[in-house]
Amino acid sequence: MVTTVGLQSPLALARTFLFVPADRPERYARALAAGPGGVIVDLEDAVAAENKVPARAALADAFAALAAEDKSRILVRVNAFATQWHEEDRALVGQLSLQGLGGVVFPKAENSADLVPMVKAVCHGGVLIPLIESAKGLDAINAIAGVPKVLRLAFGHLDFQVDLGLSCDPDELELASVRLALVMASRRADLATPIDGVTVDWKDVARLEKDALRARRGGFGAKLCIHPQQVPIVQDALGPTSEEVIWARRVIDAAEAAAGGVVSLDGRMVDTPVVLHARRVLGLSAQLERIL
Repeated sequence: MVTTVGLQSPLALARTFLFVPADRPERYARALAAGPGGVIVDLEDAVAAENKVPARAALADAFAALAAEDKSRILVRVNAFATQWHEEDRALVGQLSLQGLGGVVFPKAENSADLVPMVKAVCHGGVLIPLIESAKGLDAINAIAGVPKVLRLAFGHLDFQVDLGLSCDPDELELASVRLALVMASRRADLATPIDGVTVDWKDVARLEKDALRARRGGFGAKLCIHPQQVPIVQDALGPTSEEVIWARRVIDAAEAAAGGVVSLDGRMVDTPVVLHARRVLGLSAQLERIL
């Protein structure tokens, strides 16, 4: 179940979140046109220290010219709470939120109290997506997930590996328990499904598909992207197949025909969990049709 905030945000069911550097405003429109559910304008890792201030100004100017629908799909990844830039980033978020900003990606989330000032900055319609990128963040995950206006959790798996000194193979089996922890924390807090990390080699389509399918199997509903060409591949991998949609429609039809009675489909009893799963599949399918 998604919280009230989630029900109001178009970002709750988004499957792709595409990064774009804040100091490259000419790329904002291209990123939005690529069709992701959300575009993350990055003030953090993508912007050098000496460019932080002009990047903030560039974002403010470019955002004002966007259509209202596009503004609601924009999130700002601010600089981490402990940095010298965070306070001014938060002030900018407050200004943009009054103009319809979708929300904030909060990096290196390690303490629920650190998010509270940003809760106030995002105003009524905005949401927060904390990035879990460290052992401290994982330890505090339930408290972070419970902060008001948190819509989804996101996994910064590259920084997490650095923090713990891990050296993962391509399957990243070493991170399976961490990903499960994000899924479980999201469920306990009634958040939308979490967002998996990036695939750094944007030209490796096979790896991207494999990573996205792993995310879907593991209970993640979205993935961070670093290049527009990744968006349609991830959209497809995280969405239901045509066979799944056909199955889901048959389940719903059978359940409605039974009018609450017990029904069997293909030799399997159709009970409440099966119906709920079928409705979720159809909901994801409907979302993809709206995007396309």
